[in-house]
Amino acid sequence: MNLLDAKEFEGQVYSGGWISSRGGDLPITEPATGAELGRTGVADAEDVAAAARAAAAAQRDWAATNFEERAGVLRRAGALVEQHADELRDWVIRETGAVPGLAGFAVGVAAQECYEAAALASRPLGEILPTNQPRLSLLRRVPVGVVGVISPFNVPLILSIRSVAPALALGNAVVLKPDLRTPVSGGFAIARVLAEAGLPDGLLHVLPGGAEAGTALVTDRNVRVVSFTGSSATGRAVAELAGRNLKRVHLELGGNSAIVVLDDADIEAAVSAGAWGSFLHQGQICMTAGRHLVHEKIAAAYTEALAAHADALPVGNPATDPVALGPLIDEGQRDKVHGLVTSTVDAGARLAAGGTYEGLCYRPTVLAEVTPDMPAYAHEVFGPVAPVLPFATEDDAVAMAAATEYGLSLSIMTGDAMRGLALAERIPTGIVHINDQTVNDEAVAPFGGVLDSGTGARFGGTANLDAFTEQRWITMRGDIPAYPF
Repeated sequence: MNLLDAKEFEGQVYSGGWISSRGGDLPITEPATGAELGRTGVADAEDVAAAARAAAAAQRDWAATNFEERAGVLRRAGALVEQHADELRDWVIRETGAVPGLAGFAVGVAAQECYEAAALASRPLGEILPTNQPRLSLLRRVPVGVVGVISPFNVPLILSIRSVAPALALGNAVVLKPDLRTPVSGGFAIARVLAEAGLPDGLLHVLPGGAEAGTALVTDRNVRVVSFTGSSATGRAVAELAGRNLKRVHLELGGNSAIVVLDDADIEAAVSAGAWGSFLHQGQICMTAGRHLVHEKIAAAYTEALAAHADALPVGNPATDPVALGPLIDEGQRDKVHGLVTSTVDAGARLAAGGTYEGLCYRPTVLAEVTPDMPAYAHEVFGPVAPVLPFATEDDAVAMAAATEYGLSLSIMTGDAMRGLALAERIPTGIVHINDQTVNDEAVAPFGGVLDSGTGARFGGTANLDAFTEQRWITMRGDIPAYPF
């Protein structure tokens, strides 16, 4: 049985079933070929309002449901993801341009997110508090109500389900707005999985849309918490809207993560890891290694080896060819990447590898003789670009790694792991990997950044309890006390 048929959602959105959107429809385009994979409905503000009302109406009964029933839905969803792994992987490949290995990883993580969410349903609801009165004092966690989720195009299956699954498991309803370029793997597939798993109608609404739908979701009175993954610029706008409407917002934003290669590191191993960190999924990952800081003693050898790795990587259509990199998501992203590369070369950097493209397929690029003010080093590129900059001392490495507005992931390569950990303590990031590259993800681990990379760890493990519940103080007495009034 196929989970998804493109004809089923043609021009539709999902709101307790497939319905026609008020905002019309758009093609879903395969980046590698330009072929039309299907058509998606485009939600407008009225669609969002209707979905939020329906979600709020359905949520109370769901919150009152036995925790075993909620956990069962999420466990069955995880099993269905695994059962339909090949179909889901193919959608991720064709819709996002991911290579099969990354697409398979995304499907595996999606299943684990469901299983971990199922475990949340049976977590203790609170704790007993000390009190100076003759009473029982309790802290109880309760669902927030309706959670709004806004997810991006790059790894949409993971970046949607990591909020949707725990929010549902904890008794909430969800309105999900995936990117219009990736509505299937970012939303429709998740809706079908959960419907097949037995999720009652009205608890999950999938409304692909643009800025109008996003604004409506953040400002709707029925939506009490917003989980946003995307650019830092858009995240600021979301936070401002949420703040004006007195809502909690969880932001996982951009990054310009550094790989720091110390002088005692294994160069070839560090280069291999660095290439993976910069070029995986065409660099379209928030944790991508955007800056390679290499000790001056080994910087030339590292750059030469990294360029050789880049030149050897095949680029093309991941659905048909055995490639290491697929296409960028669209022409706008390609032109942004190329503009940052060419302006950096114009500013004096040396193009050690790449810097060219065919269609949307951009060659993995290595930039040498870079300075900190050059565009491809100073800004998040979101493409397969690796600028290399040497440093002389550990203090220099710390200053250079920290000299960014972002604080998402950090990698330190060294022959002495304790030396690496001590160095990491001096650089503010939400994630650190000693002797590994910057791109890692596990459903059991907290995930999030600091500074302009977001509002800290809000996904994974117990962080989801804080993200998608409220804390209520409850006291109980045997008798009503006497008061002087």
